[in-house]
Amino acid sequence: MTTTLLLTLLFALSGALVPAPAGVPAEGAFRAVRPLPAPLSVARWWDPPPTPYAAGHRGVDLSAPAGAEVRAVGPGRVHYAGQVAGRGVLSLTLPGGLRTTFEPVRPLVAEGEAVTAGQVVAVLTEGSHCPGPCLHWGLLAGEDSYRNPLALLPGATPRLLPSAPGPQPPPR
Repeated sequence: MTTTLLLTLLFALSGALVPAPAGVPAEGAFRAVRPLPAPLSVARWWDPPPTPYAAGHRGVDLSAPAGAEVRAVGPGRVHYAGQVAGRGVLSLTLPGGLRTTFEPVRPLVAEGEAVTAGQVVAVLTEGSHCPGPCLHWGLLAGEDSYRNPLALLPGATPRLLPSAPGPQPPPR
């Protein structure tokens, strides 16, 4: 419980405290939406490699059941929709020279097709590299500069939670 609360708090604050990396569009360029329904559950965080060919995790893994609808995070065009190494992959070009990728999916759109932010573009399939079903979501700036896709999403809005039930202090 404490670990989950801490991770949720860190995730919520990360958008407010860490500026978007270079290559991510400035605020207002387009309003990104979640690729999966809320709440997003991160199974594995972005872990950029120290060099272009070193080991790392060039995206984030979002837990979701097979069959979940995957949405375009912004307006753009289908760059690629098909199989790569036996997995369904969908890649969309976005404004600002960005490209986002999703796998393993069954694409519902075809190469060259225009998409809108929030449009259902794929269905999550089995066969991910996570212990359970998950969507691997990647983001590239240019041809080969990987970025943290979570930086596309707007910062979290803080909410106050009600206090726990129990004895209330006496009125003053």
